[in-house]
Amino acid sequence: MKQDITTLWDLPEKRIRFLLERALELKSLARRAPVLAGRSVGLLFDKASTRTRVSFEAAMIQLGGVPMFINAKDTQISRKEPTQDTARVLSRYLDGLVVRTYSQNFLEELAAQAGIPVVNALTDMYHPCQILSDLMTVLEFRGGLNDVRVAWIGDGNNVAHSWINAAAILGFTLVLACPKTHLPDGDVLSRAREKGKGTISVVHDPAEAARGADVIYTDVWASMGQESEQKIRQKAFAGYTVDQRLVDMASPDVLVMHCLPAHRGEEITEEVLEGERSVVWDQAENKLHMHKAVLEALLLTWS
Repeated sequence: MKQDITTLWDLPEKRIRFLLERALELKSLARRAPVLAGRSVGLLFDKASTRTRVSFEAAMIQLGGVPMFINAKDTQISRKEPTQDTARVLSRYLDGLVVRTYSQNFLEELAAQAGIPVVNALTDMYHPCQILSDLMTVLEFRGGLNDVRVAWIGDGNNVAHSWINAAAILGFTLVLACPKTHLPDGDVLSRAREKGKGTISVVHDPAEAARGADVIYTDVWASMGQESEQKIRQKAFAGYTVDQRLVDMASPDVLVMHCLPAHRGEEITEEVLEGERSVVWDQAENKLHMHKAVLEALLLTWS
């Protein structure tokens, strides 16, 4: 039976931990075996992307397979072809489908109708592969995920939702500091608290979240599609900038993380982004290695 990754809840804890270990192993390998030779994966995107697109394409190439970028605007999807028709046809051509889109419902309908693995490369609701590579980075620098306290500073957005899912599944502590006007989705929080085993709390004071944190994580204040809200959000997030003052409140060996692109001087200062506690560039590189692990698992190990 095929394995999809529409949210992290699709993956049992043991499969998440397998991907983390396998990604670290793949990163350490000097040579890359062409284990996916003869396989092809479609990258169906209707949102802009730098890191996610290039890392998935490079991952597939390094594993010997062929990535095919598909701009959704150039397909019949843009002319309202039924999702199930697109899913069934692409399943006849490809071995897997990586989708970056707006609607979580569209992604899940694609996955339900496709006969091939479907991977969420970002929707407005979740960004599971980003968090898998982030967890890999934490594991790489800290040697484990037990007793980790993660502080999220900023918008209760799609990346925050996937952090909530990860904390619930893996059992670490997550404290989200968000303005009252930009909280995480209530249903996402409820499911995590009811079904998960992590400690997840929401506060409004960034200092409360940062105090004693092992990881401080932030993201842009206005995500793709929210550009018209930029000025409103700048006011709402005043005081939520990750600066050296916040970093000094955290654990002495805190990891500062950002999924990029970063708006220096807004959600994070230049000093912190380029500082000694920042692992942002390792974090970005690790998307490549995690995506190799994901593609290998979905197309080979778990197929």
